[in-house]
Formats: sequence, structure tokens, C-alpha cells
Amino acid sequence: MTETIVTLVINELVQLIVHESKLLRGIHQQVVDIRDELESIQCFLKDTDKGGDLQDGVKMWVKQVREVAYHIEDVIDEYVLHVAQRLHQQSFIAFLHKIGHSLKTIKPHHDIATKIQDIKISVCEIKERRERYGFSFLDQGSSSRATNVTWHVLRVGSLFIEEDAVVGIESTRDELVSWLVGGVSKRSVISVVGMGGIGKTTLTKKVYENESVKGHFDCCVWITVSQSYNVLKILMSMTKQIYGEKETTTPGQINMTDEITLISQLRKCLQQKRYVVVFDDVWKIEFWEIMKHALPCNDRGSRIIITTRNDLIGVSCRESLYDQVHKLQPLSQDKAWELFCRKAFQTEFQGGCPRELVRQSMDIVRKCEGLPLAIVAIGGLLSTKEKVPLEWQKLLDSLCSELECNPHLTSITNILFLSYHDLPCYLKSCYLYFGIFPEDYSISGSRLLRLWVAEGFIKGKKGKALEDVAGEYLMELIHRNLVQVSFGELDYEIYKQYRIHDLLHEIILSKAEELNFCQVLEAGDTTSHGKSRCLSIHDVRENVFETSEYSRIRSVFLFNISEMPRSFIVKLFKKFKLLKVLDFEDAPIDYLPQEVGNLFHLKNLNLRRTKVKILPKSVGRLQNLQTLNVLETAVCELPIEILRLYKLRHILALSHDFEIKSSFHSIQGVKIHEGIGCLKDLQTLSSINDHHGGGLFEELGKLSQLRILGISRMTAKRGRALCTSIQNMVHLTNLHVGSINENEIIDLQSISSPPPFLEHIYLRGRLEKLPNWILELQNLVSLILFFSSLKEDQLSCLQALPNLITLSFNQAYNGEQLHFEVGGFRKLKRLALRELKELKIVEIDRGSLTSLEQLEIGPCPQMKELPSGIQHLESLKILGFYEMRGEFVLRMQPEGGEDYWKVKKVSTIRLRYRIKGERYQTYKLGDPHLLERLQGVST
Repeated sequence: MTETIVTLVINELVQLIVHESKLLRGIHQQVVDIRDELESIQCFLKDTDKGGDLQDGVKMWVKQVREVAYHIEDVIDEYVLHVAQRLHQQSFIAFLHKIGHSLKTIKPHHDIATKIQDIKISVCEIKERRERYGFSFLDQGSSSRATNVTWHVLRVGSLFIEEDAVVGIESTRDELVSWLVGGVSKRSVISVVGMGGIGKTTLTKKVYENESVKGHFDCCVWITVSQSYNVLKILMSMTKQIYGEKETTTPGQINMTDEITLISQLRKCLQQKRYVVVFDDVWKIEFWEIMKHALPCNDRGSRIIITTRNDLIGVSCRESLYDQVHKLQPLSQDKAWELFCRKAFQTEFQGGCPRELVRQSMDIVRKCEGLPLAIVAIGGLLSTKEKVPLEWQKLLDSLCSELECNPHLTSITNILFLSYHDLPCYLKSCYLYFGIFPEDYSISGSRLLRLWVAEGFIKGKKGKALEDVAGEYLMELIHRNLVQVSFGELDYEIYKQYRIHDLLHEIILSKAEELNFCQVLEAGDTTSHGKSRCLSIHDVRENVFETSEYSRIRSVFLFNISEMPRSFIVKLFKKFKLLKVLDFEDAPIDYLPQEVGNLFHLKNLNLRRTKVKILPKSVGRLQNLQTLNVLETAVCELPIEILRLYKLRHILALSHDFEIKSSFHSIQGVKIHEGIGCLKDLQTLSSINDHHGGGLFEELGKLSQLRILGISRMTAKRGRALCTSIQNMVHLTNLHVGSINENEIIDLQSISSPPPFLEHIYLRGRLEKLPNWILELQNLVSLILFFSSLKEDQLSCLQALPNLITLSFNQAYNGEQLHFEVGGFRKLKRLALRELKELKIVEIDRGSLTSLEQLEIGPCPQMKELPSGIQHLESLKILGFYEMRGEFVLRMQPEGGEDYWKVKKVSTIRLRYRIKGERYQTYKLGDPHLLERLQGVST
């Protein structure tokens, strides 16, 4: 992590040296010297970042490096801020040209020269200290051995769990046993994948020791791999296990020290045998690339099991049709409860939870989120405590510190933290960033990536936008099973969100605070230690800033705030001068003070779902701003001054009011002044109103980097101009277009060469017909149509789109019948047929919609029965109905419903009726309140 911080500082120094050298007149050489010294220190930090526990001397040295790196950043940022504020009346470019003449008379120039000289001395002393005491990563052998011993002890426990202590893996165990002893004669590999502590080793050991497995194979081999494996030792261990079983070994054969010879010997020995080999806890793809050569494909039904935390390792081991990847899931709530009770009450209460402890016990189990390692460890600790609510509540309230200090629970921290230590340095800061957000908080991918970019975590790659590289970082964390994907819902689409396991959140928050990366202020906290770079405030107190020094803070986040005094806002802008990120999302603020313009370094300003109505003109001084987010606010116009912000990458300004029924008036864009074409770095512009004469769309044509474009209040006569501009946007992936009212036609027919990477289209307004070019979009993932009033069934045209996953018609079709033909929509997962007032019949052929997981229908007042063929949708998991007629709903009730048999295999069925606007009351099938409501309607 320290290596990451130093890298960020080096990059900042490089930017100053290369692009803003006039700022450094008289101290240029000292800055270059500091950069060079940091680069030499950086090489050593790469090694220390790989380790877990460090010796105390090295740990202190690393802390000193981190502190001086932060100090360098502070000095540079404060100086640049002071000069910028002094000359802010000039344009920034003019300022850079004239600054050389001003510096000699500016006192801060002398101050920075002194500070830079002091820093140079400090950096040199730190480097000399390492050399004097002989710090070397090679000296970390003892701490590495200690870490390995701890890891070994933890794994032993997973290998020797009694059968009656195993819960929730019985069906998976039987499935794997069946795969091992049955199936094809080809050698095949199964990878058991999942996060640390989920039970991969326990499951695999139970399968491996099964009597039918032992009797089926000629030889069985179990190899524990770990992060720091030795290929030669593993090959030797395999040889010993194989020869040892047959007692045909000779010392000369076992003690060979050549990898190639050992691989050849193993191949020769196993060629005529049916074998099973387990490689437990694999961390690197390269491991299998070597080991597979020792395991011949001998057509004798041989099997290989690999356990790993990394999805990509599982995928890389899948080299034939017979190989499989099994993703191990957390325990269900019922199984988690059963396991907890077995451990916590193993000698009392007949293994059951007493009534007075149910609430605390349920909270603890929920916090474990189905992770067996955590359930067993915490349950075991509680089994030693007095069985009274107060004692258990104490543990629940102090779980974070208990995980860190209590010897009964450190196994959880050690096992889970192995995954953090295995991260490359560029991912560690990205992962620690999840500690900023509250427990169980899900964040949208686009918001997270923009924040990482603003913080400087993303290293550029030639030919790729920073956001694309950030997306790769996120996917790597997901593949390592450190980040979970969840799904949020809007009334017209599903979107991905990301979160981390609650226990991982506790652990990384502790690590983030240790590194001064982040501090969380919760209810009751009144002061901060002032050293963190990020401050996450989960409740507001007026005096929260009174006794702390905040010069280091670069990011401020507010969560779960019910009220915010104006004095808080004033103090915030007075205290935090060097902010890069200011995230007010969902905060109850109703204005943004002029002082926001003083935040020269600000890169990300998020006002989403606040009550702000006007942006002050001073935002035009935010020369480094990359993201301006005023989504779902009352802001209706952006000041002309934003056209000075040439580093802007994202303008998000769409407002959606869920308190009123979906209509043209529930979604609005913002007014923007002419000249938007000067913001060449813009990737997101959504959504702006078409209120200009002829100039706006021509300006848009200059924004060749746009990925997301949203246009509101468009008239039909402007369609051709918009089409011309869209054809220039070769990077466009998302297109949202809304007309000025529901009777105005959206004319997008004249696009002859659509953007090739277009993935999402959202059209809100009348269509004479579906634009022909949409049918050419090989990468189209979602198509959302609102108020389109199409008269012809368009399904036959759309069904061949090869990558379409989401299709939504909302007041988009005026016909009476829709027909989903056999073979169509092979990848479609989500289908919404909303407010189709004339629709009477939906036909689904067998062999159509084979991947459909979610179907939403209604209100469709003319529909009297379920879509014919709905029973053929084998992948259907969620079925939702909105304000459907009583006779329609009664036909599928479990008691006496003649259509119930068609949907009884669907796991989730929701029936929703409007309360207000787009807020709904949700019922399940058979709910007596629903039946009462329907009877009331029918009478």
C-alpha cells in the first residue's frame, strides 16, 4: 500500500516537472532529486508490500516513507493552490505563461523552497537508514516463515473436521463424488472456486476421503499448494505419495532434483493408472501450466480437483468439454443458523438457541453472510461465554476490534487477509476504498470507477481510457472473489452494483485506518486524528471539525445524514482546502456556497439526490474537475462558466422523480449553454435539453470521446442534425433520447453508420417505426422503449440480435398480440412488457427465450391469462406483475388457480400495486392481503 502512495506522489512530481516547470523555478532540481530518491525507495517497497507481517524495524521504516510521501504531496498541493488562488482572475493558461515573472515576488515560493530542501534531507535520511540497518526483503524470512506457520495451522483445521460438524455441503459433496467415480473416461479437471473461508478445503477433503472415491482410484494424491509454493517440492511430494502407496519406491527415484525428470517419472508411473489428484489452495495460473504436464490424459477416468479463490484460475484449468468449474456459494440462512447453533450451544440447551439470545444470534449470523469459517469461529467463542444477551451484544458491538485482537477470531482475519496480501500494489488502494462506504453498502460501477480515477489510483495504458483500465481493476477484484456483484432495480432496467462481505469490510476498514488511508466518523465521534487522506462521515455533529487538523484530507464522503446545519457546510469548506473528491450523494443540503470555487484540486463533485437547485458561478474555477454529478436534483441549468473546465470527463444531470407516475414530466435534463464542443475530454453528457436553435447538435459532433449521451426535449425536425453528430461518436456505448412530449416523433432514421460499440439504447417518445440501424448492432445489450406507440410487432426483427440481454416495452406497443418465435432472443435475460393497454395475447414458442430469468408484465388491462408457453421458460427465476386485473391474478393462485401449474417452478413471484407515483406495495402468491384486495376490487 505504501508503494502505491509513493507511486502516486512520483507521478504527481513527474506531472509538475514536465507540464508545470515554471511553477518550480529555483527548486526544479531539488524536486527532480526527490523524485529520483523516491524511485529508488520504491523498488524496496514493492517487496515489502508483498509480505504480510513485517519486522518492527521495517514496519516503522515503511511508515516513515509513507509519512514523507504524504508530506511531499501536501507541500506541492498547498503551493499550487496558493498560486492558483492568487491569480485566479486570469485564465489558467495565461497564469502558466506569466507565473515565471511573479514567482520571485511571491513569499510562498521562498517557503516551498525551504520545505522542499527539508523534504530532500528527510528522504535521503530515510534511504540511508535502510542502508545503515541493512533492511532487505530477504531479511523478512523469519516473518514470512511465521506467516506460513500461521497459514499452515489454519489449514490443518479445515482438513480434520468431523462429519457431524459439517453443515450445508451434503448435496455438493454427493455431486462431486458422483463426478469423480462416474462420467467420462477422459481425464478431467474440476475447479472448486470461492472466497476465503467459504469451505473449499473442507468440502474437497470430505469428497477425497469418501470410501467410494478411495476404492475407485488406483492412487490418490493430496497436495496443499499455498501462495509460496515450490514446484520441485510439490513434484517430490506427489512422487512420494504415489510410490509410497505401492511400496515400490527407491531412494534414488525420490531424491531426484530435476523438475523435468520428475515430471517424466510421474507421467510414466501414472500412464496406466486411474488416479485422483487434489491441488488445494492454488493462487497462480502458472502453477497449473506446469503441473498438468505431470498428469497424463490416459482415458482411464482420472480426475483432478483444484481449489482456488480466483475465478480466472478455475477458467484457465478448463481446457476441454469435460472440465468443470464449481462456484461454491455461501450457506443459506437456515444452514448458517444450524451451524451456528451447533457451535455456540454444543453442550447446552440441547444444541438450540434460547429465546433471549435469538435476536443477537440472528444478527451475528447475518453478519457472517453464510461464511462457514466465521460462523464456526464466532460460534466457538460464544460457546465459552455466559449465555446472557448483554455479553453477546458486547461481542456484536466490538466485532471489529475482536477480529483484530481476540485469539479465537484471528483465524478469520488471517485467512481472509491472505487475499489482500496477494493483491498487486495497484489493486490494494482500490480495495481499501470499499472501507469508505458503510457496511452492506452497494455502489454502482460507474460511480466507483470515476472515484478511483479522481483519486489517482489508475495507471494509464496506451490506447485505453482511464475508466476502462479502472474497469479491468474492478473485474480482477471480482475474479479474486473479493468483491461481490449485486443488482439494483429501476422501473425500466437492472443495473450492477458492487459490495464486499461484511467481515471483509470490518477487516479492511481496520487496515485503512492503520495506514491513514481512511477514517470513519460515526455517531458519537467528535474528533478525527487528522492524519487520514479520506474522511467518511456517517453522522453529523456541528462540532465534528472543531478540534482536528484536516490539511491532509483529500476526500470527504457523507452517509446516512438526516440533517445538516449550514454551519457544517461553512466549516467544511473552510477546513478542507486540498480536496480531490467531495461526495454529498443523498445528503440533505440545499445549496452550494461560492467557496466551492476555492477547491482548485477538486476532481469529483457529487451532488446526486441533494436539494441543491443552483450551481454557483464559482464552479468555473475548478480547473481540475473531472466529474460533475447533479443527477436527481432540482438543478435545471448549468452555468456558462463550466465551459472553462477543459478536464471535465463526466457531466451527469438527469433528474428522475419517483414521486409522480412515470411520464414525460418525471424525467428532465438540464439546460446547457452553447459552446459545449470545447470540452474535448467529455465521455459522459447526460442529459441535456434540446433548447438551442441549430448549434447544439453541431457542437456535440466535436465530442468524439463521448461514451454516454443523453438528450431530452428533442423535436422531430432536429433528428437529422442529431444523427449526423452521433455518427462521429465512434466510442459511444449508451444513447438516451427523449422527445419534447409523448406525441412528438423521435426521428433517428438517418443514421447510416451507427457507432459500432453501442450497447444501450433508451428511447422515450413516439416512433413511426423502429430505426433500421438498430438491427445492425451486434453489441447491443439493452433496448428500452418508452411511449413509442409502435403499431407493428417488432419482435421478429429484434429476435436475431446476438447479445441482447434486456428488452423493455413501456407504453411502447399498441398492438393486441406479441409472438416470441422459436429460436429467438437466445441471450435475453430480462423482459419487461409494461403498460401495454391494448395487449391481449402473448405467445411464447417452446425454444424461445431460453435464457430468460426475469419477466415483468403490466398493467395490461386486456390480458386475461398468462402468456401461453410460459411454462417452457426453464431459466425463469423472477416473475413480476404490475396492477394486473383480479381474474388474471386469481388464475395463478396456489389454491384453485387453473394456471398455477405453469408458474409453480418459478422461485420468486411478485405482484405489485401502486401506492403513489412509482412506489408500489408488493405481494406474494397466496397472500391473504392480496386476495382481500382483489375481492374488494371485484366487488
